[in-house]
Amino acid sequence: MEKIAAQLYTVRDFTKTAKDFAQTCKRIRKMGYEGVQLSAVGPIAPKEIQKILKGEGLTCVVTHTSFDRIENETAKVVEEHHLWDCKYIAIGGFFPEQKKVTQPKTWKDFVTRFNKAAKLLAAEGLPLGYHNHFHEFIKLPDGLTCYEHLLRELDPINAWFEVDTYWIAASGKEPSAMIRKLAHRVPCVHFKDGKLTFRDGAWGPDFKITEVGDGNLDWPAIIDACKYAGVQWYLVERDNGDMEPFASLERSFHNLRDRMGL
Repeated sequence: MEKIAAQLYTVRDFTKTAKDFAQTCKRIRKMGYEGVQLSAVGPIAPKEIQKILKGEGLTCVVTHTSFDRIENETAKVVEEHHLWDCKYIAIGGFFPEQKKVTQPKTWKDFVTRFNKAAKLLAAEGLPLGYHNHFHEFIKLPDGLTCYEHLLRELDPINAWFEVDTYWIAASGKEPSAMIRKLAHRVPCVHFKDGKLTFRDGAWGPDFKITEVGDGNLDWPAIIDACKYAGVQWYLVERDNGDMEPFASLERSFHNLRDRMGL
């Protein structure tokens, strides 16, 4: 059965020390969340993180780990994830210089690096995921978007996609359609909502991130697509917004459980 986790980037200002991290985990577990994504945490000793998570009964679902660490500190990264009993690892995205975004070589070189890292991590039982933002939907000279190239060229066995529903929608695509397209390659999805303006056949650039269920993304379609695609974890996230971060996580959880019946 699918489970709901909190992406800790939402409460990043409250995870900087072991004491704050422990209090944050306690609050999140009390809300009803069963797991977390480790992101923007620390510096906290890995064993301390493991102790706190275990003490609160929270699963470490996935992490956002820097690509630099994955490539240069592979053994240490693997050791940490095994300590946390974390089954998935992902990078938060690839962000080339603006002038290089539309150069095919930029993405070709990245794919080579990513697939090499994914193979090494897969040998240790850790498939490597890619989290999207908005810029991956810029078109390259061949007419395909950067994301379409990633879908075609990232290792189909060892790589997976951490779909971010909000950024997919903001790019003019339908999150549910993308999730269905990625069936069995998308174990974790970022549930992020927003109020976006649709015009000229696409979502416009004026948008605002909201709590899940309070924006205008099509959540029944998204949830149905997740069930179809075999998604295991729904990761609630809000980058920024008007509501206090913990209140935001609580509101999103309430909407998912009580309004949407998850």
